Amino acid sequence: MRHNAGMKHLPLIELTRGGTLECQHLGSVAVVNTQGRLLAHVGDPHWLTFSRSTLKALQALPFMEAGGPAQFGFSTRQVAMMCASHNGEAMHVTETQGMLDKAGLTYKALRCGCHVPGIFSYLDKAPPPGLEFDERHNNCSGKHAGFLAYCVQQGLSLDDYIAPEHPLQKAIRRDVARAAGMDANDFKMGIDGCSAPNYALPLANLARAYARLASGTRDGEFGASFSALSEAMTAHPELVSGTGRNDLAFMRAGRGDWVTKIGADGVQVVGSKSRGEAVALKIIDANKVASHAATVEVLDQLGWLDDAQRAELAPWRAQEIVNARGLLVGERRPAFLLQTGG
Repeated sequence: MRHNAGMKHLPLIELTRGGTLECQHLGSVAVVNTQGRLLAHVGDPHWLTFSRSTLKALQALPFMEAGGPAQFGFSTRQVAMMCASHNGEAMHVTETQGMLDKAGLTYKALRCGCHVPGIFSYLDKAPPPGLEFDERHNNCSGKHAGFLAYCVQQGLSLDDYIAPEHPLQKAIRRDVARAAGMDANDFKMGIDGCSAPNYALPLANLARAYARLASGTRDGEFGASFSALSEAMTAHPELVSGTGRNDLAFMRAGRGDWVTKIGADGVQVVGSKSRGEAVALKIIDANKVASHAATVEVLDQLGWLDDAQRAELAPWRAQEIVNARGLLVGERRPAFLLQTGG
């Protein structure tokens, strides 16, 4: 497996000011089908990148495979919450609390930590004075509520459910490897922002996992689970992300066909149900605006956008750079062409 000995990233998005090049955002893209065939790429499609929150739908696999949602009575909304990097809005907290209630637990069992709700931090808004928040507002609380439910179902310890050697995390590692077409022993592990183990995958393998997720019941190994997860995500994108967020906008633009998930530090994945294909993208400097713009450009170059979708996603391309007085001072533009095949 690649260990990123040499960087082969290419400029994906560039910025000009007064017609002169000012900034470049480098990265790589892999477009893959369910069999792992590389259909198109930019830069290094095998770049080893931490999957970050794109992993969440795959981390839910042990619980899904064990029949957890049916056993606990989790709704489709709550299945979507297991895949969420949410804003900590009231709808997100309500669903997380409902999951905990069904598992017979309180929010104090969550080991994801506590941070300012994303509705403020993601959208660069000041929280109101005296705002009170807890672990349920953490963007990963739905995933962790699912973790806890699995532990209750399987009779596993709760206090250490995020430890890499916990049976839950071993099961996740196993199922993520199967979904990505890898050997679990090849994974490079790190600890994510929510304190759970996270894995670094080549972009092409991450894309393959999302192509399979999007293919749903057509997948011969995880069909029922992938179908339930992808259907929940596309039915409730507002829960997977939240107000003002790109995954909400992208999944709405996809009209039920696109399963999309962003990850921290410049990772984005988009799977197409109808095509059985997926895009995995990494912006090396983690710039969010560049990541959004590059993702839309990839979808456009692939021919996944019609005129209405192109118009709907135009704000995420953010092509005009405007200063505080509203003056047009520069341009943000794509700097790549997809290369077909490997």
